[in-house]
Amino acid sequence: MAHLQGKERADYVQDMFDRIAARYNLMNRLMTGGQDILWRRFVVQQARLQPGDKLLDLATGTGDIGFEALKQVPGVEVTGADFSLGMMVVGKSLPRGRQMSWTGADALQLPFADNTFDAVTSGYLVRNVIDIPRTIKEQLRVLKPGGRIVILDSSPPPPSLVRPFIEIHLRYVIPTLGRLIAGEQGADAYQYLPASTQAFKTPAELAQIMRSAGVRDVQFKTFTFGTMAVHWGEK
Repeated sequence: MAHLQGKERADYVQDMFDRIAARYNLMNRLMTGGQDILWRRFVVQQARLQPGDKLLDLATGTGDIGFEALKQVPGVEVTGADFSLGMMVVGKSLPRGRQMSWTGADALQLPFADNTFDAVTSGYLVRNVIDIPRTIKEQLRVLKPGGRIVILDSSPPPPSLVRPFIEIHLRYVIPTLGRLIAGEQGADAYQYLPASTQAFKTPAELAQIMRSAGVRDVQFKTFTFGTMAVHWGEK
């Protein structure tokens, strides 16, 4: 699962998200206690969109970040892109689903022209790709000069008094919830997701990767005892 590499990892992640698509939104609310709504709101705020701007939301899943952008900035044009078609099928059926465009896409080779979008957002993308610098460079390619890149992803729990409780939540509570809500077909997914969080980059490490890939003025903010981070910067 989290130890997989290359194409094997990519194929596993794609299949995993297709399998859990129907219960994905419910599991997000339960796993985070509803805090994921606040994180997405912050992501859209950092994108600094204006009416008429074009937003690309990568790893859009069921469209939550895109829907938040439509709510915050009437008149924004949102394209959601994901390699999990099952997730996007669920998103298209939701109330705001017809207000977005949906595209099957590989984050390492985006099917868009250079300098197309005013902002690119992503939620839980970089933790799952096999080449982080490449996907960041692809996002910069499709961004207009001065455009904003905003990344939401989980982070390994930093040393603290609450770390043991966070690790219990990651190792036991989330997999148990996954089995109860998503069934046996989703059980391995909710073992993979916590494991990939613990194996991922720290917020400072991800910020440095972004800078090395060419993102300017990189900043980040952490949430929930440092287990979630939003990074942003400019082309």
